[in-house]
Amino acid sequence: MRKLLLSFVLGGAALHAQPAGLWQGYDGEWGHVSHQLLALAEATPAEKFGWRPALGVRSVSEVYMHIALANFYLLSVTGPELPADMKKGDLEKTVTAKAEVIGWLKRSLDAVTTARAALKPGDLERKVTILKRDATVDGMYLRIIIHANEHMGQLIAYARMNGIVPPWAKSGGE
Repeated sequence: MRKLLLSFVLGGAALHAQPAGLWQGYDGEWGHVSHQLLALAEATPAEKFGWRPALGVRSVSEVYMHIALANFYLLSVTGPELPADMKKGDLEKTVTAKAEVIGWLKRSLDAVTTARAALKPGDLERKVTILKRDATVDGMYLRIIIHANEHMGQLIAYARMNGIVPPWAKSGGE
Protein backbone atom coordinates (compact mmCIF):
# COMPACT_ATOMS: atom_id res chain seq x y z
CA MET A 1 0.00 0.00 0.00
CA ARG A 2 2.84 2.36 0.91
CA LYS A 3 4.55 1.82 -2.44
CA LEU A 4 1.27 2.33 -4.26
CA LEU A 5 0.63 5.62 -2.46
CA LEU A 6 4.18 6.81 -3.11
CA SER A 7 3.95 5.96 -6.81
CA PHE A 8 0.60 7.77 -7.02
CA VAL A 9 1.96 10.90 -5.32
CA LEU A 10 5.17 10.96 -7.30
CA GLY A 11 3.72 9.58 -10.53
CA GLY A 12 2.29 12.88 -11.68
CA ALA A 13 5.52 14.63 -10.81
CA ALA A 14 7.53 12.10 -12.79
CA LEU A 15 5.63 13.05 -15.94
CA HIS A 16 7.19 16.51 -15.82
CA ALA A 17 10.84 17.47 -15.57
CA GLN A 18 11.62 18.14 -11.94
CA PRO A 19 12.51 21.74 -11.14
CA ALA A 20 16.10 22.26 -10.08
CA GLY A 21 16.62 22.22 -6.35
CA LEU A 22 13.67 20.13 -5.22
CA TRP A 23 14.65 17.54 -2.64
CA GLN A 24 18.23 18.80 -2.67
CA GLY A 25 18.49 20.12 0.86
CA TYR A 26 18.47 23.70 2.00
CA ASP A 27 20.66 25.13 -0.75
CA GLY A 28 18.65 23.45 -3.51
CA GLU A 29 15.32 24.49 -2.01
CA TRP A 30 16.60 28.04 -1.47
CA GLY A 31 17.70 28.20 -5.10
CA HIS A 32 14.30 26.92 -6.16
CA VAL A 33 12.21 29.46 -4.22
CA SER A 34 14.62 32.26 -5.18
CA HIS A 35 14.23 31.40 -8.85
CA GLN A 36 10.44 31.28 -8.53
CA LEU A 37 10.22 34.61 -6.69
CA LEU A 38 12.30 36.35 -9.33
CA ALA A 39 10.51 34.67 -12.23
CA LEU A 40 7.10 35.65 -10.89
CA ALA A 41 8.23 39.22 -10.19
CA GLU A 42 9.58 39.51 -13.74
CA ALA A 43 6.37 38.06 -15.19
CA THR A 44 4.20 40.56 -13.32
CA PRO A 45 3.47 43.72 -15.31
CA ALA A 46 4.82 46.90 -13.70
CA GLU A 47 1.32 48.36 -13.39
CA LYS A 48 0.28 45.40 -11.20
CA PHE A 49 2.93 46.10 -8.53
CA GLY A 50 0.51 48.52 -6.86
CA TRP A 51 -2.40 46.04 -6.89
CA ARG A 52 -3.74 44.78 -3.58
CA PRO A 53 -6.64 42.37 -3.00
CA ALA A 54 -8.30 44.67 -0.44
CA LEU A 55 -7.77 47.87 1.49
CA GLY A 56 -5.26 47.35 4.30
CA VAL A 57 -3.68 44.28 2.67
CA ARG A 58 -0.14 44.39 1.27
CA SER A 59 0.19 45.25 -2.40
CA VAL A 60 2.30 43.16 -4.77
CA SER A 61 5.31 45.47 -4.32
CA GLU A 62 4.82 45.51 -0.54
CA VAL A 63 4.89 41.70 -0.39
CA TYR A 64 8.12 41.54 -2.41
CA MET A 65 9.68 44.28 -0.29
CA HIS A 66 8.50 42.54 2.88
CA ILE A 67 10.31 39.38 1.75
CA ALA A 68 13.48 41.31 0.88
CA LEU A 69 13.55 43.28 4.12
CA ALA A 70 12.79 40.20 6.21
CA ASN A 71 15.61 38.32 4.46
CA PHE A 72 18.06 41.05 5.42
CA TYR A 73 16.72 41.36 8.97
CA LEU A 74 16.64 37.62 9.73
CA LEU A 75 20.08 37.23 8.18
CA SER A 76 21.41 40.07 10.37
CA VAL A 77 20.51 38.03 13.45
CA THR A 78 23.10 35.49 12.30
CA GLY A 79 25.88 38.08 11.88
CA PRO A 80 25.85 40.02 8.59
CA GLU A 81 24.98 43.68 9.01
CA LEU A 82 21.88 45.27 7.55
CA PRO A 83 22.49 47.21 4.34
CA ALA A 84 23.06 50.90 5.08
CA ASP A 85 20.34 51.93 2.62
CA MET A 86 17.82 49.74 4.44
CA LYS A 87 17.76 52.09 7.39
CA LYS A 88 16.00 54.97 5.63
CA GLY A 89 12.22 55.24 5.82
CA ASP A 90 9.52 52.65 5.43
CA LEU A 91 10.92 50.88 2.38
CA GLU A 92 8.07 48.39 2.25
CA LYS A 93 5.72 51.27 1.45
CA THR A 94 8.03 53.63 -0.45
CA VAL A 95 9.84 51.27 -2.84
CA THR A 96 7.12 50.45 -5.36
CA ALA A 97 8.63 50.56 -8.88
CA LYS A 98 9.06 47.12 -10.41
CA ALA A 99 12.76 47.50 -11.25
CA GLU A 100 13.65 48.83 -7.81
CA VAL A 101 11.59 46.17 -6.01
CA ILE A 102 13.25 43.41 -8.05
CA GLY A 103 16.65 44.96 -7.31
CA TRP A 104 16.00 44.76 -3.56
CA LEU A 105 14.65 41.23 -3.88
CA LYS A 106 17.72 40.05 -5.84
CA ARG A 107 20.08 41.69 -3.35
CA SER A 108 18.37 39.99 -0.42
CA LEU A 109 18.28 36.57 -2.07
CA ASP A 110 21.96 36.88 -3.02
CA ALA A 111 22.83 38.00 0.52
CA VAL A 112 21.24 34.87 1.99
CA THR A 113 22.97 32.63 -0.57
CA THR A 114 26.37 34.25 0.00
CA ALA A 115 26.13 34.23 3.81
CA ARG A 116 25.04 30.60 3.92
CA ALA A 117 27.87 29.55 1.58
CA ALA A 118 30.36 31.24 3.91
CA LEU A 119 29.28 29.24 6.98
CA LYS A 120 31.90 27.03 8.54
CA PRO A 121 31.31 23.63 10.15
CA GLY A 122 29.46 24.12 13.42
CA ASP A 123 28.11 27.59 12.53
CA LEU A 124 24.55 26.30 12.12
CA GLU A 125 24.46 25.25 15.79
CA ARG A 126 25.65 28.67 17.03
CA LYS A 127 23.20 30.31 19.42
CA VAL A 128 21.60 33.65 18.53
CA THR A 129 18.85 35.75 20.07
CA ILE A 130 15.85 37.16 18.24
CA LEU A 131 13.07 39.12 19.89
CA LYS A 132 14.34 38.06 23.33
CA ARG A 133 14.20 34.37 22.36
CA ASP A 134 17.01 31.88 21.94
CA ALA A 135 17.49 30.38 18.51
CA THR A 136 20.25 28.93 16.35
CA VAL A 137 21.72 30.04 13.06
CA ASP A 138 20.13 26.94 11.53
CA GLY A 139 16.75 28.02 12.91
CA MET A 140 17.17 31.47 11.37
CA TYR A 141 17.92 30.01 7.93
CA LEU A 142 14.92 27.72 8.29
CA ARG A 143 12.73 30.74 9.13
CA ILE A 144 14.10 32.61 6.08
CA ILE A 145 13.18 29.82 3.65
CA ILE A 146 9.79 29.14 5.25
CA HIS A 147 8.96 32.85 5.17
CA ALA A 148 9.93 33.11 1.49
CA ASN A 149 7.79 30.10 0.60
CA GLU A 150 4.84 31.38 2.64
CA HIS A 151 4.81 34.64 0.72
CA MET A 152 5.45 32.83 -2.58
CA GLY A 153 2.05 31.24 -2.07
CA GLN A 154 0.55 34.66 -1.44
CA LEU A 155 2.17 36.06 -4.58
CA ILE A 156 0.94 33.15 -6.70
CA ALA A 157 -2.60 33.86 -5.48
CA TYR A 158 -2.15 37.57 -6.28
CA ALA A 159 -0.85 36.70 -9.75
CA ARG A 160 -3.68 34.30 -10.51
CA MET A 161 -6.24 36.89 -9.35
CA ASN A 162 -4.73 39.21 -11.96
CA GLY A 163 -4.71 36.65 -14.77
CA ILE A 164 -0.95 36.07 -14.53
CA VAL A 165 0.17 32.46 -14.89
CA PRO A 166 3.39 31.70 -13.00
CA PRO A 167 6.11 31.06 -15.61
CA TRP A 168 6.90 27.57 -14.32
CA ALA A 169 3.21 26.56 -14.61
CA LYS A 170 3.28 27.42 -18.34
CA SER A 171 6.09 24.92 -18.90
CA GLY A 172 4.30 22.12 -17.04
CA GLY A 173 6.55 22.25 -13.96
CA GLU A 174 4.77 22.14 -10.60
